[in-house]
Amino acid sequence: MASSNIFKVVFHNQGKVYEIYARKVGHGALFGFVEVEELIFGERSAVVVDPSEERIQSEFAGVKRTYLPLHSVIRIDEVRKSGVSKVVAAEGSNVTQFPYPVYTPGDPGTRR
Repeated sequence: MASSNIFKVVFHNQGKVYEIYARKVGHGALFGFVEVEELIFGERSAVVVDPSEERIQSEFAGVKRTYLPLHSVIRIDEVRKSGVSKVVAAEGSNVTQFPYPVYTPGDPGTRR
């Protein structure tokens, strides 16, 4: 994967939808998790300051790599350039789906 690739990762976390940008995304070494590395944020020297991006940047300050549960990921897009990272409230109903197992132990032939 070339270092010029940029990925937009959108995922659910505690009732909010996060949109972050990263240079590396993969299945990682932990089963059931998406590994996201080299997060990209806007430059702090900009005259216009976006409070939502500052919030997410402070939340991920010092994070080298993050692992997202597979069932929380909404989508991953490869994009030409990074945008503004943000956190927004999840819209829709107040009913939250229980996480479903990605892997069910046991022999598939014996389950009914």
